[in-house]
Amino acid sequence: MLDTHCHIDLYPKPELILNECDRNGFPILSMTNLPSHFEKGFPFFQNRSKVRQALGMHPLHAEHHKKEFPKFISNLGKTSYIGEVGLDFSKDGIHTKDTQLQTFENILDIIAAKKKILSIHSRLAERQVLDLLKKYKIENAIFHWYSGSPNLIDEIVEHGYYFSVNPAMTKSISGKKIISKIPRNFILTETDGPFISENHLPIRPGQVQAVITFLATEWNINEGYVAQTVVSNFNSLLAQIK
Repeated sequence: MLDTHCHIDLYPKPELILNECDRNGFPILSMTNLPSHFEKGFPFFQNRSKVRQALGMHPLHAEHHKKEFPKFISNLGKTSYIGEVGLDFSKDGIHTKDTQLQTFENILDIIAAKKKILSIHSRLAERQVLDLLKKYKIENAIFHWYSGSPNLIDEIVEHGYYFSVNPAMTKSISGKKIISKIPRNFILTETDGPFISENHLPIRPGQVQAVITFLATEWNINEGYVAQTVVSNFNSLLAQIK
């Protein structure tokens, strides 16, 4: 099924995972953490049917941003997808707050007039991320694994931004509360593999059945209609960059 946020390059045998994704024929967006990682993987993603690689600059790799930024610019024309990018003001990232903000603003400024879809990291920085997306008039963004205040969801949706939901979110009280607040036509599915496990193994790209099942119960409709809704949402987002 549709997976709008995973990390194929971070699996132990990424080329095997990529080939598996290609055979399955599901839309898969594979994030990268730095432009140099994108460059390394780029040749392997050519001529794939529905698997796409995104150009990233992860906020938790801020110490590399200055050196990597020229590569971000030089690779920008090779993909319609930008991710993983954003801000992280948790204890893991707060010490690089200023660098993160400078990088994120530079990225938004560069892509503001371009047709791109962003997959956004926003841990403990949800308001700042939203304000910057609005400042640079970014049209197409997905809040990946949103963990902020449910009270901000309406404003995010008001600006046309989507949310990607993964199986881990369906198992926590806070995740369930967030999912219940997202309108049906703004929900997408993701795995964030390999960072989530199922049955004691890293989740594979496209393994979002747990999300489909949860939404079917949440919305009181059958799973087939949930899957159709999610794919329709993604197609609506894709239409914005064509």
